[in-house]
Amino acid sequence: MDLQMKVAQAVHVLNHDTQSCNRVAANQWLVQFQQTDAVWEVATSILTSDHLHLQQQTPPPPFVSDLEVEFFAAQILKRKIQSEGHSLQLGVKDALLNALLVAAKRFSSGPPQLLTQICLALAALMLCALEHGKPIEQLFYSLRTLQSQDDGNVAVLEMLTVLPEEVVDTQNTDCRLLSHTPMVLEFLLEQSQKISDGGVQLHERNRKVLRCLLSWVRAGCFSEIPRDSLPTHPLLNFVFNSLQVPSSFDLAIEVLVELASGHEGLPQVLLSRVHFLKEVLLISALSSRDEKVISGLSCLMSEIGQAAPSLIVEASVEGLALADALLSCVAFPSEDWEIADSTLQFWSSLASYILGLDAEGAKNRKHSEDMLFSVFSALLDALLLRAQVDESTFIDESETVDLPDGLAHFRMNLVELLVDICQLLKPTRFVQKLFFGGWASPNVSIPWKEVETKLFALNVVSELILQESQVFDFSVIMQLVTIFSSIPPNKLKGFMCIVYRSLADVVGSYSKWISTFQTIARPLLLFLAAGISEPQSSNSCASALRKFCEDASTVIYEPANLEVLMWIGEALEKRQLPLEDEEEVVSAISMILGSVTNKELKNSLLARLLSSCYEAIGKLVNEGSSDSFRQNPAAYTQILNSAARGLYRWQCFGFYLICLCKKNET
Repeated sequence: MDLQMKVAQAVHVLNHDTQSCNRVAANQWLVQFQQTDAVWEVATSILTSDHLHLQQQTPPPPFVSDLEVEFFAAQILKRKIQSEGHSLQLGVKDALLNALLVAAKRFSSGPPQLLTQICLALAALMLCALEHGKPIEQLFYSLRTLQSQDDGNVAVLEMLTVLPEEVVDTQNTDCRLLSHTPMVLEFLLEQSQKISDGGVQLHERNRKVLRCLLSWVRAGCFSEIPRDSLPTHPLLNFVFNSLQVPSSFDLAIEVLVELASGHEGLPQVLLSRVHFLKEVLLISALSSRDEKVISGLSCLMSEIGQAAPSLIVEASVEGLALADALLSCVAFPSEDWEIADSTLQFWSSLASYILGLDAEGAKNRKHSEDMLFSVFSALLDALLLRAQVDESTFIDESETVDLPDGLAHFRMNLVELLVDICQLLKPTRFVQKLFFGGWASPNVSIPWKEVETKLFALNVVSELILQESQVFDFSVIMQLVTIFSSIPPNKLKGFMCIVYRSLADVVGSYSKWISTFQTIARPLLLFLAAGISEPQSSNSCASALRKFCEDASTVIYEPANLEVLMWIGEALEKRQLPLEDEEEVVSAISMILGSVTNKELKNSLLARLLSSCYEAIGKLVNEGSSDSFRQNPAAYTQILNSAARGLYRWQCFGFYLICLCKKNET
């Protein structure tokens, strides 16, 4: 049995045999075969012969699949060239080049995966032969010959597609690939202008042209073209026209995005086409709710604007049109948040550019802010709308409801931009857009989705607002606190728990302001105490309680407020909070108790807290030693964890008692 037959059998066993031991044996044999010099002859013979030798047997073996064997041959040739191609003699390399070109011609009509593997092997051969003359020039000469043959253009297109990809992947800068840019672009233009009888063939060829152009754009081919000829370059027109063809839209977008991000001077050229993008493509897509087109255009226009924010800041007709188009993309009510999210980098770069204008450009900055004020004001409205939860989350009444992953990711990316918008609009105007009053009116249905989103935004910009000393009417927040305090615990579920959490975040972020209002301390403490008991809001409420105790300690010393704190501390044993949340609560209470000046009151409060700690530890001592608990690992683990937490609280609270005793002794 010759080697071709053995290779075919091994490939068949590897791909189809039901016995794993047979597949392992076949794989081992093929791996060993790849280490031999026979690979060169066998693999090239498989790829260049019209029929495999084993297929000429009568009857042919039933297991034989030419495609599987040929694909394997192309793969091992590529790997062999990559690993050993540098050591081949020049004559052997020439023969191998000719054999691969024959194979490329043979499979130019398919299968496409096999043609790609052959072209990858060709590219690898070219890159490992740089020390011998000019292999790239030799390849292009051979491609011209191949181009003149029937269906040869398909093989040439594939070869020209994978070659720059291999050059970029291997970071090979010595092959002078871009010196052939004029010939390649001329060939691509010729292919793009061909008209085929079959629509499917035409669209497929155009996709191949776009894919090839994308490879060369990524390699930097347009840097070889005079800048003044770019706006009217016929291939650029071909790419823009391809945007109107559904089958080629995605590749055309990729080409244009790559041009915008990687070629200096092209963003301005692309910006001049924004009217076409908006009026011809985007408006129609928004009307028909074509999310694929909207998403692609959103990415492209964002890339154009991000590459040249100065052009947008100039507030030219094209710049404002691009900003308006992207506002439409942000506001589009898609099923997820990816479209709006894809624009955030552009808006952030634009805002940062305006805010970063130096003192010498202060006048220009003021002009830019004035010109784009309405844009960023509208952007804030659109972002607040898109940052709302979807309807399924809003109506979900389960105990474990939370923000969808897509929305959580979108909001995380939104944080920096909201801070920039707040700086541009100024905190006073920003807060005015968040709160309009009337939420607590009995005649108005509260838009809870809108409320929760605006609470999120208010929390995000808290540091900036506090720095600017911009005080807003906190009564709006207290109205919400009052509403939630009146909701029975069994009614607080689903999305309302998320609103509760967002409200607690705001309370914690603005605790410094709250400390100036003595009358609202008790309602806030009760609100936080109730929220600590709920899994969805416990972390936010515990954190807010600690911040509140840090910043408003003077108003918490009131007996009624201290009593609320005691109630929270004594209930820790029953609540079984996450350890992180419990640490926040213990820290908050300890902070207040440590500052109580009345020794008798302090002793009394500490005794109450330590008593609850003793109870948790006592359960372990009294009940944990019994046989019933030892035979129930789950119950024993629970009581052990409870005792550990009780001991932790005892240490924290007891620390202040010890300090007090030492102080009394002195």
